[in-house]
Amino acid sequence: MTGGPDHSPFSSTFGEGGARTGVVLSHGFTGSPHGLRAWAEAFAAAGFAVRMPLLPGHGTSWQDLARTRWQQWHNALDEAYLDLDAQCDQVFAAGLSMGGALALRIAATRPVAGVVLVNPGLVLDDPRAPLAGILKLVLKSTPPISNDILKPGMDEGAYLRTPVAAAHELNKMFKDTVRLLPRVTAPVQVYRSTVDHVVSDSSIAALRRGLTHAPLELVRLENSYHVATMDNDADRIFQGSVDFINGLVPPASGSGSSSDNQEARHGQA
Repeated sequence: MTGGPDHSPFSSTFGEGGARTGVVLSHGFTGSPHGLRAWAEAFAAAGFAVRMPLLPGHGTSWQDLARTRWQQWHNALDEAYLDLDAQCDQVFAAGLSMGGALALRIAATRPVAGVVLVNPGLVLDDPRAPLAGILKLVLKSTPPISNDILKPGMDEGAYLRTPVAAAHELNKMFKDTVRLLPRVTAPVQVYRSTVDHVVSDSSIAALRRGLTHAPLELVRLENSYHVATMDNDADRIFQGSVDFINGLVPPASGSGSSSDNQEARHGQA
């Protein structure tokens, strides 16, 4: 790879013709849009409008992240969703790791058409997690959780330290998201690495238990670790998620404009 990581947000407009479909996309904890940029570009190449924000506290320093609250991460993605929703006939939510939990929060609180997740996190297995609220007072950071990638030479550009205060916020957000899972009704597609050194199967088990009103499709990745969007199975994720979305998008109709269709959709909400 050449050059440093690109932490900047990603945004794209609609392609020509077809339904006006949007995808709101979230990166993971201590990471940035750099780790998902190729995925965002694949969505854009498929003709989807894409919004991938840089979440507050990310892409700068771990000290900045230590000063943020989980609600700020959610609000940033929610604002990106609302931006797309004002223009689209349907919007999908997608994310990696913590970004998967944020995508599920959007699906639980907004009328998304579907959800695509890559190694989503919903449970912190670290035995120190319940004590993070106290530990943050005496321990500012721990070693990183970055670059769990099987493919040689890849760098997701995540922080070199993990702030304990932010881990405390992450744990609170995970618990609140699990509580919301029964509200998700849109189809969910999950790409799950068979070897993941960051997110354990406890998160997948929590997802299965919580999705009581949504169909779940689980796709196993045999040749990638946690950051699968930069790993050997990346192309499979990109093509599979585009196919998943296209399979849920209704055919474009000539019976009315997209603005007319939007008004009808929002009028039924």
